[in-house]
Amino acid sequence: MGTPTNAASRLAEALAIVLGTPEIPLRLQAWDGSESGPAGAPLIVFRSRRALRRILWSPGQLGLSRAYVSGEIDAPGDVFASFAALSSAGKFAEPGPFRRPTVREVGTLLGTAIRLGALGPNPSPPPEEAKVVRSGRRHSKKRDAAAISHHYDVGNDFYALVLGPSMVYSCAVWNDEDTALEAAQEAKLDLVCRKLGLEQGMRVLDVGCGWGSFAIHAARHYGADVVGVTLSTEQAALAGKRVADAGLTDRVDIRVQDYRDIEVGPFDAISSIGMSEHVGREQMPHYVSRLHSLLRPGGRLLNHAISWNAGPTDPDPDSFIPRYVFPDGEMLSLGDTLSALEAGGFEVLDVEALRRHYALTLRAWVQNLEERWTEVVATVGAGRARVWRLYMAASALGFESGLTGVNQVLVQRAGGAEPPLRRTGWI
Repeated sequence: MGTPTNAASRLAEALAIVLGTPEIPLRLQAWDGSESGPAGAPLIVFRSRRALRRILWSPGQLGLSRAYVSGEIDAPGDVFASFAALSSAGKFAEPGPFRRPTVREVGTLLGTAIRLGALGPNPSPPPEEAKVVRSGRRHSKKRDAAAISHHYDVGNDFYALVLGPSMVYSCAVWNDEDTALEAAQEAKLDLVCRKLGLEQGMRVLDVGCGWGSFAIHAARHYGADVVGVTLSTEQAALAGKRVADAGLTDRVDIRVQDYRDIEVGPFDAISSIGMSEHVGREQMPHYVSRLHSLLRPGGRLLNHAISWNAGPTDPDPDSFIPRYVFPDGEMLSLGDTLSALEAGGFEVLDVEALRRHYALTLRAWVQNLEERWTEVVATVGAGRARVWRLYMAASALGFESGLTGVNQVLVQRAGGAEPPLRRTGWI
């Protein structure tokens, strides 16, 4: 073990300042082999002085994230325990602005860097960091297409390793914690079909269709005719192949298209599963209006979206998620989503909260990632693999703590048949 003046002890003092806490519930190991912190606590390894330099230049979530993605910081044990300890000490899992050190604390951090030989120029961000965050008008069609490409055009082989055979990239619905991921995703797809009241020959629009899993399920099991749209060319290519392999090309049409450009309505039902988080607060009224216009009278829309549960906040462009995972993504509260849908002329039929279900889904994806780590790294590189490990593990903790939720909101356009008196048709 090290002495009170070793590198690990200095790192612990610096990290406590950055996180805004007198002590951190972690054990730190420095590049010189020294260790500091409670015995048995989750271990964080600083593999180089460069990690400390990143934190000095970007004190908070962004600096820590850059060091982790670069492999300069590692969590070699239970990743959930390590990230939970970081989150309990600061705002590591939250999307809002990180705490800024005071002038005096900055002086202390600089002194620590000098003593540890970590002072130097700001290292370049890892190549996995998004280049589109501040390029062009926010939520313009061009910028949205670039943001979607950053996240979804990572490679279909990569997503197959993480998501499994279902290729469903949204919250599954679990009967219990022992349910298999594939069964839980099948249950979610079928639940959406039942909520939409799908029947033979109905025309369905799937906004943000991903790799076509919902479209295929709706066509195969309910006889629906589905138009699926996505901005990801790689998703569309594989979705089209999966549709052909399923023998459903006469029922499913996959397109690379912005929802704002769809002009082939009206539809009997619309599914939007994990897509409206990309729309943005300012564009939400237009999103609702556009989908309302594409529905026939009496048609139903199911909006499945992640929500921010901890009060109003503006997305911090310098936090991990917008820089590495979802550029320009915005989580609305459930209340804001309901208000937008009602203001747009929809009647709310049902709201189902699936927060715990998404935590289970994310843990299953992390398990897939870690069990296939060598294949994942060979497919997309170590940096990208670490981005997804951090994103999915931290997101699971966010759902478990209640910071974030996910909700299926079922609404109906006025006119046409009345909705059922009870929810027995889809429970």
